[in-house]
Amino acid sequence: MRIAYDVSPLSHPRTGVGNFVLGALRALVELHADVVAFGPLSPLRRHLVDEALEGLDVERWLPTLPPSHAWRTVWSRLQWPPAESVLGRFDVLHFSDWMYPPQRNGVRATTIHDLVPLRFPEWTHGRTVRMHGAKYRHAARKADVIVCNSTRTQRDVHALLGVEPERTHVAWPAPSPTFTKEGEHADLGRPYVLTVATLEPRKNLETLLAAHELMGGEPALAVVGAAGWGPQPQLDRPDVIRLGYVDDEQLARLYRGAAAFAFPSRFEGFGIPVVEAMASGVAAAVSADESLDDAAGDAAVRADPADPRALADAIQEAIRRRDELVPKGLAHAARFTWRRAGEVFLGAYEQALARL
Repeated sequence: MRIAYDVSPLSHPRTGVGNFVLGALRALVELHADVVAFGPLSPLRRHLVDEALEGLDVERWLPTLPPSHAWRTVWSRLQWPPAESVLGRFDVLHFSDWMYPPQRNGVRATTIHDLVPLRFPEWTHGRTVRMHGAKYRHAARKADVIVCNSTRTQRDVHALLGVEPERTHVAWPAPSPTFTKEGEHADLGRPYVLTVATLEPRKNLETLLAAHELMGGEPALAVVGAAGWGPQPQLDRPDVIRLGYVDDEQLARLYRGAAAFAFPSRFEGFGIPVVEAMASGVAAAVSADESLDDAAGDAAVRADPADPRALADAIQEAIRRRDELVPKGLAHAARFTWRRAGEVFLGAYEQALARL
């Protein structure tokens, strides 16, 4: 089976979507699929894709084009030329959030990570609403396979896009092997609770900051995450340690060194930081929104994300119950592997090929 896989999301510093793309590619290669990684790239971003794909046995079609975003947009809107004209024959074309190029034959597949732009446009940048809205409409009409990263996302795809169940499949993301209980622990000079989130409204850090104040500022609150869009949380305050974007190795050390992990998000596609934290051996206090049910399972303390008092109590409970929650979290995190996700991808492709 020859699979053409759009790797455009790897051209930015990797967070959830980019990590999902890379994890899926590695799994497909491990399962002996013939993969061609494709996507027009900006000269300034090309090195990020090359670094991500280093050592991965995939064919590459990665032209460097200065107006790469415009090129992807035009290719998607015009639906010409067909991908076969540049990639050759393939059995499956798997497009991303970033573009949906045309094809003549084979299975048409995509991943939907969440439907936040449709459900909660106020929590999403206007450009994202426009770009993803067009992609969702196209996927609902044209995709033979829609891979969803959680059961909640799958339900939303059925309900909001009207997609038949036989076209959807759930492939959970998995933590990188970097996130293990064994290894160096970060030392920030004092005990700390860790949170990991892009700084944007949906991540609900203002409620976490209010909860932290109710805790008297103890332990300190360490915040990992790059600036996003919209009003930024006020992190310049006593007992808050702003760390910005960090790589996986540093993040793993931060998880291991934390007294607890807090994740107050109002809504997620899946919520991979929850599983990363559990795999790293830290007790977690997690939003009670049902979008996080797959990631949290029964291995975290859950709290109403709109209630600072409830969130503060959940964090303190996670710290108290650490000896119970850490082994439960490790067992829960072990359920998520990229090989299992890759098997879902291949099974979905095979079923779709049989229907063509």
